[in-house]
Amino acid sequence: MAIDTEQEVGPAGARAARKRRPLPGAGLIKGLGVTLKHLLQPSITQQYPDEKPNLPPRTRGVIALKEENCTVCYLCSRECPDWCIYIDAHKETHPPAAGGGRGRSAKVLDRFAIDYALCMYCGICVEVCPFDALFWAPDFEYAEYDIVEMTHEKERLEEWTYKVLPPPALEVGAEPPAEVVEERPGTIEAGAPVREQPPATQQVTAIAVEAPPTPSPAAAGGEPVQAKAPSAAAGGEAAPAGAPPSAPAPAAPARPAPGHVEVEPDQETYDRVLQEELGKGTDRRVAEGRAKAAALRAARKKAGG
Repeated sequence: MAIDTEQEVGPAGARAARKRRPLPGAGLIKGLGVTLKHLLQPSITQQYPDEKPNLPPRTRGVIALKEENCTVCYLCSRECPDWCIYIDAHKETHPPAAGGGRGRSAKVLDRFAIDYALCMYCGICVEVCPFDALFWAPDFEYAEYDIVEMTHEKERLEEWTYKVLPPPALEVGAEPPAEVVEERPGTIEAGAPVREQPPATQQVTAIAVEAPPTPSPAAAGGEPVQAKAPSAAAGGEAAPAGAPPSAPAPAAPARPAPGHVEVEPDQETYDRVLQEELGKGTDRRVAEGRAKAAALRAARKKAGG
């Protein structure tokens, strides 16, 4: 049943409804006008992937692993809410040092992998790592055709460290963090490594700082106080009772861990590997990192031989 508009709203209402009705094609003309307006303006779109975005240093792109800092404490894997970090390790017992003592056991990292198909990029693992072994790298171009390839092993995680950007500079007027360095005169030379001492030794050291340099024996062990502190710092034997006070012995250099050799990178290997990686089209920072790692391995091999 048809409804007469003029009967319902009257002649004046029908005329007003006809005026509010848009003209045919008005929406098309308006849309073309917006298109022409933006067409004549300069483009602000970044032409990715030809133009790479300038990402800030703390971009949450991918998590990088610095293997030499990892102590296999499993803290990151335990705190991960997605359980996407897989760590395998074994223990090795090193023989005692030449001066005697017991053998030292250390954990050796066998596998460190992150499944980025499960990772939600919360950054908890980076925050809880007490040894600065995990970092945020701004690289985000690591998509794969197979989901299995999204699990990155420690070799690939270490390559991401070559792309970690330095932290941003402090704001204007900000105070730099103060480094707490306590030097106790008369006990340890400046620049020598400070070792932890038992409470009794710390108490004797405090007395040595306040008391005058006299050869009087300590109340606890019957040994001269002045000779006790240098022996604790340098690792030597204490002077016998009644001996005259002597000058503090120079601190012994820190011995490297067993199996670790400090060497300079082999320059020939570095240049060769760098040219090979650059010839393959590898990123410059990744190529330099791989070349440095290969140069260190070659130098350690020569030193061991």
